[in-house]
Amino acid sequence: TETMRALDDIFAIARDRLPGTGPVADARQRAFEAYERVGLPHRRIEDWKYTDLRVLMRELLPLAAAPDAAALKRAGSALKLHAIAGVRRVVYLSFLGAAPQATFTLARHHWATEEALRATGLEFTFLRDSLYADSLPAMTSAEDRTIRGPAGQGLVGVVARDDVCDVAAAILLADGQHDHDGRTYDLTGPEAITLDQAADAISAATGRPVHFHNETTAEAYQSRDRYDAAVWEVDGWVSSYLAIAAGELAAVTDTVSRLTGHPAMSFADLLRRRPELSGHLR
Repeated sequence: TETMRALDDIFAIARDRLPGTGPVADARQRAFEAYERVGLPHRRIEDWKYTDLRVLMRELLPLAAAPDAAALKRAGSALKLHAIAGVRRVVYLSFLGAAPQATFTLARHHWATEEALRATGLEFTFLRDSLYADSLPAMTSAEDRTIRGPAGQGLVGVVARDDVCDVAAAILLADGQHDHDGRTYDLTGPEAITLDQAADAISAATGRPVHFHNETTAEAYQSRDRYDAAVWEVDGWVSSYLAIAAGELAAVTDTVSRLTGHPAMSFADLLRRRPELSGHLR
């Protein structure tokens, strides 16, 4: 399974850094070799018929260690290597709440990229975008017109991509553009909504019913198995919903209106202006 392959990778990376040497390290190695032969215990093994670890492992939050100094150095080197000659400023599209321990795994990656950019010596501005409002229709299955994920009744201040582009352009073209150097801006829409409310908005825009199904974490992984995607990608999909449930995306800011001079688009406004986003649901 993907979980077992991920555990194999984690052990291979961490083996030499784990505490314990000599007999301890030998015992650990033998235990892991036994695991590789039989896999995670499951109900077809008599001693584990009441404890199916293949299922229980699905319930764990995705784990991603904060990048170490070597990883940040590699990222910084890559940025310098691919820098365009003459570029002095970068407006980087990051993610709301980017941090080493963010629930959304890709927000952790964005934090690492921010740190790498800080180390390049380039002038920078970070735009930490909330979940893109444009993505919500794409997250809705055309088969049964349902949004699925473990978001509960958490709120998310979805932001339109057009608004993000307007903010980036305003910063890059500003007369006093250096006023934005070293600044971090949180970008959201004008309100925070639940995914039930998002489904209602899509229903109103398409004239056909759309629903939100609050999956468990295990159900979220299982329903995405069919895509045969990489572990990191599935972790990102599932943890984006978990971040909503945790309240980490509930913020609402005035950044769009303050920097562009026009109000941020609501999700309902976006659906009216961009009907093609929900075309597959009509």
